Amino acid sequence: MLEQDKILACVDQSRFAETVTDAAAWAARRLGASLELLHIIDRHPEIASGADHSGAIGFNAQQTLLATLAEEDAARGKAAREQGRIFLNRLRERAIERGAVAPDVRQRHGDLQEALVEQQGRVRLFVLGRRGESAESTQRDLGRNVERVVRALKKPILAVTEDFCEPRRVLIAFDGGGMARRGVELVARSPLFQGLPVHLLMSGKATKDGAKQLEWARSTLESAGFEAPAALVPGDPERVIASAVREQEIDLLIMGAYSHSPLRALLLGSKTSDLLRSARIPTLLLR
Repeated sequence: MLEQDKILACVDQSRFAETVTDAAAWAARRLGASLELLHIIDRHPEIASGADHSGAIGFNAQQTLLATLAEEDAARGKAAREQGRIFLNRLRERAIERGAVAPDVRQRHGDLQEALVEQQGRVRLFVLGRRGESAESTQRDLGRNVERVVRALKKPILAVTEDFCEPRRVLIAFDGGGMARRGVELVARSPLFQGLPVHLLMSGKATKDGAKQLEWARSTLESAGFEAPAALVPGDPERVIASAVREQEIDLLIMGAYSHSPLRALLLGSKTSDLLRSARIPTLLLR
């Protein structure tokens, strides 16, 4: 296995980490790829120990205080690394139980987005949770890192929900655009979905060449050996896709992600985020 073929799973110390591990192990097994579990220790210098140092006075008080703070920071860092090591080893065993071959584990300090961008040249597929450690105490249905991380990456990203079951039916949200066409071609040549029915759904405003584009997608998949039923259903994509996911018992959704600028998303909203909220199943995001 080549390192550039690896599946990179981003895990944090939340209950969602097990779901991410299960999905990444499934993908690694299907693709015959190596698996790495990555844990980022996010440093927050503004977080203090809670002790009151305001009364530190006397000879060399400033130097003494700085030394004390440095020792406390080092102790916290050591404890975080040890806790992370135990956490990663547990997930490594879980991945092995689910068929991953010799998964690697790594942890590092820093920013999640920067770490993933730095490694993406060696990654075939990223796997991350839609929610993470920061969502444990909030009601957010999408984690705070999802959009900014997805926008920063150019490789496919499998964003998983709280429960992961190996997919039996797949749906491609197809709009006829360049990203959607590349997605169809990617699915057609990838072993990730071989043997699974791949449904095609075109929704939104009707276009004069929509049926022709959908037929191209269907024939491309069928030529690659897939069962590929296709449907063109006018209407709001969020509602149409969410309804199809429920009615056809779809286990995994494939779609393009965040094709518009962050400013436009801020002003008009993001269809990607809306679909992620409404579908509630693992989603392969294409960039």
